[in-house]
Amino acid sequence: MDAPTGRDAATPLILVADDVEANVELLVDQLETLGFRTVVAMNGPAAIAACRDHRPDLVILDVSMPGGDLGVDDRDAGFEVCRRIKRDARTARIPVIFVTALNDTSDRVKAIEAGGDDFLTKPHHRLVLNARVRALLKLKGATDALEESLRRQRELQKVRDDLMKMIVHDLKTPLTSILATLEMMRDGDFGDLSAPQSRALSDAEGKAEDLLALIEDLLEVARIEEQTITLTLEPIAPAALLAEIAYDWSLRFQQEGTTATTECADDAPVFTADKALIKRVLSNLVQNAVTHSAGPVRLALAARADESGILFTVTDDGPGIPEEFQDIIFRKFERVRTPNAPRVRSSGLGLTFCRLAVESHGGRIWVKSADGEGSTFYVQLPREPREPARPPGRTGEFAVPRAADAPPRA
Repeated sequence: MDAPTGRDAATPLILVADDVEANVELLVDQLETLGFRTVVAMNGPAAIAACRDHRPDLVILDVSMPGGDLGVDDRDAGFEVCRRIKRDARTARIPVIFVTALNDTSDRVKAIEAGGDDFLTKPHHRLVLNARVRALLKLKGATDALEESLRRQRELQKVRDDLMKMIVHDLKTPLTSILATLEMMRDGDFGDLSAPQSRALSDAEGKAEDLLALIEDLLEVARIEEQTITLTLEPIAPAALLAEIAYDWSLRFQQEGTTATTECADDAPVFTADKALIKRVLSNLVQNAVTHSAGPVRLALAARADESGILFTVTDDGPGIPEEFQDIIFRKFERVRTPNAPRVRSSGLGLTFCRLAVESHGGRIWVKSADGEGSTFYVQLPREPREPARPPGRTGEFAVPRAADAPPRA
């Protein structure tokens, strides 16, 4: 294996791997005339070592060469070299051009299967070689730039997420103390309060609890995304779950003028899930329907058997969601403004939490809606939780601390 020759380090470096010295000399002369640097390897193991040590921008590889300890016939050594280059994460994006006297279709197929990017038959034309080398180098440059952009984006995302977690954790402790003080004042621990003072404190306490709920959403969304949530499983009767949610929301329904009904089909099965998480999912969907409607809304909660287990639906006659927004509403911090909907404060995390919590059970959630015609949210769950597909590179079990399951404040 020779050291790189010619020009400065900014010039593309090309590895020429061939065991015939005359072929090497010809290719090196052509490439250096075209303005490239070169490095040479005369056998399979040397070619692999040169890729690892020099990280060339492109490899020109003969098929037949001494295989050494590669464990293949010399006639196929080039294919094995290419396979190993493409398997190694450090060299996988290096383009490989096979240049060989072999011209059988089977050899071309083997080159493609080994991961080769191009195939030239000897004797090759210098201008054709130049065109193909430059085309692959241009493609590699674009791929490298994209990979670097994605790497930086991931780093920035991690910094942002870490900063958010630090801020959220730091906010939670003083906010809990504020809530405790407000509750003591409202209960008269510091003296009697007039009716206006009591109402003002109740309002302040409600806003503080809304803020605490937002902090809990941020923490839980982060933990579920990191797949550190442990499901506390128990059997759940769907009729009882719907009745419990309706009861928790009854006062709010009365204040908002909401008409709510529940319906549980006879075939709706008892299923196993984390009750607190699923209850929060359905409660979030109820809250969306109530708070995003300009006036009183009619709401229907239902459950029935589904081929995958059980299907819950939450239907309202509110302003609806335009079709183009029906996917993005489940993304973090995404909010949709429509002419028919009131302006409400929203973190954009409620539906993200719903999606992640449902997917942690191996289920799925989606919406059917039309602008101005109401919405139906569907929550499909298996009878027994199935571990969802893990994103690439993520490991670990599911674990999440749970906030108290209090009914919504009036």
